[in-house]
Parts: sequence; structure tokens; C-alpha cells
Amino acid sequence: MTAMRHSLGPRPWRNWAGTVECEPAHRAFPVTLEEVQSEVLRCTEEGERLRMVGHGHSFTPLCHSDENQMSLDHFTGIESVDLDAKRVWVRAGTRLHRLGMLLAARGLSLAAFSGSKQQTVAGAISTGTLCSGREVGSLSTLVTGLRMVMADGSVRSFSADDGEVFDAVRLSLGALGVITHVELACRPHYRLEVRRRRTTLPAVMNDIERLRRDHRHLSLYWYPFTHHVQVITRDETDKPVTRVPAQRFVQDVLTDNVMGWGLSRMTRRVPSMAERSSRIATRGLRDHAWVAEAHDAFAAPRWVRFVASEYAVPVANLALVLRQMQRLIDALQFRVHLPITIRFAPADTLWLSPAYGRDVAYVAIHMGHGMPYADYFAAMGDLFDRHGGRPHWGKLHDKRARDLHQLYPRFKDFLALRQDVDPRGVLLNRYMSQMRDVPER
Repeated sequence: MTAMRHSLGPRPWRNWAGTVECEPAHRAFPVTLEEVQSEVLRCTEEGERLRMVGHGHSFTPLCHSDENQMSLDHFTGIESVDLDAKRVWVRAGTRLHRLGMLLAARGLSLAAFSGSKQQTVAGAISTGTLCSGREVGSLSTLVTGLRMVMADGSVRSFSADDGEVFDAVRLSLGALGVITHVELACRPHYRLEVRRRRTTLPAVMNDIERLRRDHRHLSLYWYPFTHHVQVITRDETDKPVTRVPAQRFVQDVLTDNVMGWGLSRMTRRVPSMAERSSRIATRGLRDHAWVAEAHDAFAAPRWVRFVASEYAVPVANLALVLRQMQRLIDALQFRVHLPITIRFAPADTLWLSPAYGRDVAYVAIHMGHGMPYADYFAAMGDLFDRHGGRPHWGKLHDKRARDLHQLYPRFKDFLALRQDVDPRGVLLNRYMSQMRDVPER
């Protein structure tokens, strides 16, 4: 059996977007559950902190550590499958796209997937990664069981039998324990027909209730300084898979990535070109459709680096939010050239979910890598605050304990649970301590 791998002294680590950099004194890559336990127990006994890291797709400092980081990159794959119950136990370091392929080989699939191929299972559920589904909001809602290594080194299992606590551990920011295994609800394998069409923002908003009702998955891409919107729908179908259609190649590779990369570079060098860049980007929008296996229907190449902030607002407030966003962008002349994304999620019961207790629209704003974004994100954050917005945990936001207590009805309960299972704060870092109003040691 392969032994646990360790980094040799401090080595730089940075997230995908380049918004977080650190030099952990120690990095561990366990291969077995026992090695995970050993590393957690070492940190606890030595009075050090430990943060888990996946693909690094979160824009916030959730994984930042100057002490210890642990990756489950070598702890992957399916542990067991119950075909009758349509449930699967998977090791937490498994990448989502790899999981999709492994399930498909067994005639199974998840009810929904995220748009990132490289996210790990644990990372995705820990931050509430969104699927934008009519019935399924975040991947966390598909979790039917969990195994965690607690701060004292013990292994604890969680399921619906644990009552409300289960709604806390399914979206926990890595603050309750180290997730090692996840049980996920599955369904028979299926295909989705993906349709992209160009329309206008007023037309979409006039038809939004029907679109949400009629489509399994709905996403909107609104281009700032224009009224153009790209509507993307994904619906189950019996049609055969379309093998890399030319339209998809043109859209995903040439338009979204090659053109997107070029326009982003141009706007970075000449910020005054932002409005023109956004308008040029809309010229590449074409109506087209294709059929893909479920796990292939969401993920697309992502060459353009960016930073992002995302808030979940009550669906009833969406139209007003978008109108006010448009006025702010025009009035303050923010150098916005990347589309604003709108996705949807049904209400759920997860304590830290932005969709807790209400149907929501997730509104995501983006800025190209290397461009100033603080003023833009702050202005939009204030707007989202006025309309009851809750931040996506993996996207940039400025919320601290006082704000979070007001936004999340179960936040106090989560903090109490966190203190009970990790009284020494082994699983915290400075960012999370500040966010939770926990004094720094």
C-alpha cells in the first residue's frame, strides 16, 4: 500500500483564481482513512491548525493556511454501490466529472451536476456548490450519508437518523470535521438536451415563471451594457448523444474561451473598452442545441480566469435586483465585460444554505483576472443586502459574524455545534475565525 505523501517544507499554494496565496508549513496527501486520522490527531495534539483543500476553486480564503493543509487527491474512487437503493459511497477526494463517468459505467447518475469538472466531492458539498435545478439546488442536498474524521481523531458517521444535525454537516465549510466519505442519492443514468438561445432581458423576465416551471435546469447569462441574454436550458431526453457538434465547439471553445480570453486581455490593458467588449461578446451568441450524457451536459472548458461574487436573493426580488444592477453599472461606469449569471434553486433545510427556507435566484458577478473589482463587488454587495441576499460561501463577500447571524436563522446553532465538536479550533483558520467572531489564538 502506498504511504502517505508529505510536502518537503513550506511550498506556495494558490487557488484557481489567484485571489488566495499561502505557504503552508506542512502539506499531507493521505492514501488511507487511518492516515487521515493520524494527521488530524497530530495537529490536535501539537496545538496546530489544519485546513482541507480540494481543487482550490473557492475564491475566498477558506483553504488558506500557514500551518497545515491536507489534500485528498490520493483518496478517490467509489467505495461501494447499492444498485437497488440507488446510492453510492464515494471517497471525498474524487473529482466530480470522474464521479460522473464512474456512475455512468454502472448505469447510474446524480440528479444534477455542477459546472466545474475538477471540483472534489467534499469541496463541492462543503461550500454548497450549485446545480441550478428545478428539484435540486446544491449538491449538498443529494448527500444521504457522511463519514468525518473529527478533531479528536475519531471517525463519526452521519445520516438522516441524526435529525437536524445532518442538515448542518451536509454544508459545513470544513469546520466540523474532515469529510472522508460521502453517500449520494443517485438515479438511473440519463441524457440531457442542452439548448442555448439569444434573447433580451425584458423578454426573459416577462417569461421567467414559465421558464422555471418548464425546464429541468435554467441558467441566464446577461451581458452588461446590453439587453442581450443567453438562455441555457437542460432537459431530460431520449435522443441520442450528439458527438461534439460544430455549434458547441464554436460556442464553448472559440466564443466563450478564445474570444473571451482575447476580450478579457484587451479590457485589462484598456479598461475603457469594457462596454465595447461586452457588446462584441454578444455577437458570438448563436441559437443551437445538442444532447449529452448527464455528467457532460454542464461542464465546459474554462480558459478565462476571473474573480466572482454571488448572492442568493428571493426569486420574487429578482426583477427589481436586475433593474437596479443595470442602473448602477451604467451610472458608476464599472468596467464590466463578463456576463452576469443568474441561476435558480428551490428552498432547502441545510443550516448554512443560501436557499435555506426559500426559493432563490443566485446572481453572480465576475471581473476578469487582474482587473480592479473591489468597488464593483462592494456596490453590488450593498444592493444584494437590501434585497435579502445571502452570499455563496465559495465566492467573494465581506460578511462577518453579525451579518451572518441576521442572514442565516440557524447560524447560532451551527456555531454551537462547531464549538462542541472542535473546541480548540483545530479546523479553523484566520479567515474563518473572523467570519465566525471567534477570537484569534
